[in-house]
Amino acid sequence: MTTPAALRLAVVIDARDDAAFTHTALAAHAPRAGRLTLHPGPGTTSDTALAQDLLLALGKPAHIPGRFPKGRPPLWEAAAAWTSGLAVTRLTVLRAHLLDERRLQRILSLGRQTGVHLTFVVHRPRLTAALERVLPARGYTTARTLGEARALYQGDDTAEGVAPLIPPASLAAWRWITLAALNRLVSYDSPQACTTACSPRPIVYLQRPAPLVPTPAQSVGLAARLHAASAHPARAAALAGAVATGASFQQLTTARADGFHCADSTLTLHDRTRYTDGCAIYPVPAWAVPFLHAAAQFAHLTGAPHLLAAPTDRPALLRLAETIKIRPPQPRASQAGAQRDPVVWDWAEKIEALG
Repeated sequence: MTTPAALRLAVVIDARDDAAFTHTALAAHAPRAGRLTLHPGPGTTSDTALAQDLLLALGKPAHIPGRFPKGRPPLWEAAAAWTSGLAVTRLTVLRAHLLDERRLQRILSLGRQTGVHLTFVVHRPRLTAALERVLPARGYTTARTLGEARALYQGDDTAEGVAPLIPPASLAAWRWITLAALNRLVSYDSPQACTTACSPRPIVYLQRPAPLVPTPAQSVGLAARLHAASAHPARAAALAGAVATGASFQQLTTARADGFHCADSTLTLHDRTRYTDGCAIYPVPAWAVPFLHAAAQFAHLTGAPHLLAAPTDRPALLRLAETIKIRPPQPRASQAGAQRDPVVWDWAEKIEALG
């Protein structure tokens, strides 16, 4: 979670406002291939609106749910976190000549935080006064031809972008994904976080069974729905972590801000009273890594003490799960009785309690 020292920057001068420069940049947009094209809306007059445009470009909703200090949702922090989590390497900003100094500085800060290669496209013969003030005196390249611009938009990748993971357009079209790994999400266990140094070991499931691994189709569907439904890195990562580890919500809250290790794709959860399986290191599957990576960056940028969830986040996490239609195995209709809720979250716990 270190801040890159060098800013990689280029400026494209589209002197005649040629539509080909814009169309080529939009065609290069492929977040899954590491390329992002930001086309600020004509009404973008604030850095907050620009952050919303960036989240939309990342395929996210343009808002962060929850309550925040001073009422300011951390939109830029979330955008930077997802840019890192999704391994975006190139960001092209169209209509850069319409952005004021504050918004340009915001984008430059994003470049320094994430290490992306920034390309500003200026659709006029020369730089604006705002651009001349914020751009460094040297250290950036300038392109004036369509071929040079295309090379900047695409980077080293001249192939077509990877097809995005697109869930069905309508929520009603989604079918429920039933995941046994969620059986204990609302478990009655009560692990306690470690407040001092501890020695976690690779997880050995002694007090509970290891979670069943989702099928490849379930993993793809879950990842696509999470990406499309939530711009909150921590909450999306909490659901991904629950599926990956089979942990309860209480145990997810024990994850520290530095609990995800990107180098070996592991997540550390704590339990100093050994109510479950003690402090342990859990492997994170490849489909869940972008969510945990984004959550780690988000915690770093916001100074949050929790990597995945605060103790008060359980209702919001269950709402998100129900929104994207994932649930644990459910009772049969004859067993559900007069249950009206769409999901019975504690069914497995009730069966175990009955012996």
